[in-house]
Amino acid sequence: MSKEPHVVIVGAGFAGLTAAQELGGEAVRITVVDRQNHHLFQPLLYQVAMAGLSPAEIAAPIRGVLAAHKNVRVLLGEVTAVDLRAKTVSVDGEPLGYDFLVLAVGAKTSYFGHDDWAKDAPGLKSLEDALEIRHRVLFAFERAERETDPAVRARLLTFAIIGGGPTGVELAGAVSELSRFVLNDDFRSVNPKDAKVVLVEAGPRILASFPETLSASAEEQLEELGVEVRTNTRVTKIDPDGVEWESAHEDELPGLGKGGRGRIEASTVVWGAGVQGTSLAKGLGVPLDRQGRVIVDDHARIADVEGAFAIGDMAHFEQDGKPLPGLSPVAMQQARHVAKVILRGLQGQTVKPFRYFDKGSMATIGRSRAIAYANGIEMRGFLAWLAWLFIHLIYLVGFRSRAVVLFTWAWSYFAYDRGARLMTHPMKAVGSRVIMPDHDERKPMSQRALTD
Repeated sequence: MSKEPHVVIVGAGFAGLTAAQELGGEAVRITVVDRQNHHLFQPLLYQVAMAGLSPAEIAAPIRGVLAAHKNVRVLLGEVTAVDLRAKTVSVDGEPLGYDFLVLAVGAKTSYFGHDDWAKDAPGLKSLEDALEIRHRVLFAFERAERETDPAVRARLLTFAIIGGGPTGVELAGAVSELSRFVLNDDFRSVNPKDAKVVLVEAGPRILASFPETLSASAEEQLEELGVEVRTNTRVTKIDPDGVEWESAHEDELPGLGKGGRGRIEASTVVWGAGVQGTSLAKGLGVPLDRQGRVIVDDHARIADVEGAFAIGDMAHFEQDGKPLPGLSPVAMQQARHVAKVILRGLQGQTVKPFRYFDKGSMATIGRSRAIAYANGIEMRGFLAWLAWLFIHLIYLVGFRSRAVVLFTWAWSYFAYDRGARLMTHPMKAVGSRVIMPDHDERKPMSQRALTD
């Protein structure tokens, strides 16, 4: 058995994979544990959900990505428990010892205490989630083609997206583009352009992390695509046939009225409103924040625990009095810092506390539509969309993925075609609700996380 220090990395998302790559080739043994055999490029999950890309185009085998690092071992398995004092993790019930532990298990969808909504409003955290949403959306159009009742058809062609963050905005824009441009010639009894897309946000504006001017621009671009944006509107109930809401608007608005309550009749509802920590984080026995994320110090170390770190979406790291957002650049920079802390620490050296360098934020809204903000510079429309496309291609793992995605995007842009609009799983209808067989009996995909 090698005497080199053993680093166990749990999770092969942006944070875990980057940590493994930074430690690759160094004088340490590394074990990467993930219950999936692939690294997922989550920022493009919505493209899979909206039939723009196929799953293989945004995923790469973990073993293939790390093959060049001979000191890295990959285990396919689920970490069910962690003993921080004994320095062991349980992989499918089998103990695995470590000298250093890097927890990067991400987060799961939060329904803010209404977990029963998951069966009617799937979140978007995994390939399984994306495929389920794609199936629901496409099957809604298929059912509408056969429906003769105008009221039922209208409900089938209404899509409610909950949450005005980047995920919700991207999904809303993509559903509208799918109906208006991609499917417009595919049906005979129904006009896909009649589809109604409603984006519901509880706060006063969408994309609240962006400057107000860009948030307003994003709303305008969504409305150009036919998306109905409802801010200051809180969801109070989700059922198989739609969404009930409560509005805080003081002024009377079209379709909303003046404050009060109402309902959106929709057969397809997608949730993109929040995240929370996983059950693994809750089982660590360490301080957590209100979202169930692990509170860490300025080196991403778990408080009062030797040799254990938490990074990425599962970590609560405060900078300038505010927690860092759950973004891939944050996760990757934290991973590089933790690798440096481990390697320098083995040499008896110290490093400066971690500080996130914000290179900017961006969100895509649709074809030639996006917003971006970096170093005080605001971009919107086609220029922002080009920047978004370029950045996402750079971070895609593997040249083949970049080449395939670039070709797919180029084809979709010029031909308004999406070749990934396949339904590979059988679907069935219960009332106006579209579900997979036995969906109610299985655990919702949106409630799953790496170790949950």
